[in-house]
Amino acid sequence: MFSKTFVATLAVVPFVAQSVAAADCARSYTIQAGDICDSISQKNNVSTYQLAVVNYGKIDQTCSNLNPGDSLCLGYPGEDCTTTYTVQKDDDCSAVMSARGLNTTIFSANNPQIDSSCSNMYIGQVLCMAETVQVPPAPSGVSFYGAQVPATATPVQALAAAPTPTPDDEDDENLPFCDEL
Repeated sequence: MFSKTFVATLAVVPFVAQSVAAADCARSYTIQAGDICDSISQKNNVSTYQLAVVNYGKIDQTCSNLNPGDSLCLGYPGEDCTTTYTVQKDDDCSAVMSARGLNTTIFSANNPQIDSSCSNMYIGQVLCMAETVQVPPAPSGVSFYGAQVPATATPVQALAAAPTPTPDDEDDENLPFCDEL
């Protein structure tokens, strides 16, 4: 996906920026045994996106490098969304937004990891549901639709919130049977 040089460059720049910003951390969390990014987000009212961006360079893309005892920043002053929602089975973006009275612009600005068709929202993902933009911007040079910010990749074991119907799911009561033709 990326050349090794490009990835190495991206890893160094955010690390330096994170070191400077670490003193400005509004909230922090100490990793416990068994934690995953989504469970940390759920317990602390921080979106999965925000956790990934604030800890860019510290948490890998699959969130598989969490070490008990290490500390994570949960948000920066002025860029700390604490109004969150955990995606449930059968959720879709429209239903989630309308239940919270959010428009597409605010929802997308606070959850830029969700693609425009809302096809990558998954059960257990924590979304920012604030009425104003409150999440920090993605690190410079990182795209969400070509390369995802670390830890915003859909976990391997994740289930789609609102799966696409298959032909077997559709109502076939109105289809003629062979003996009725």
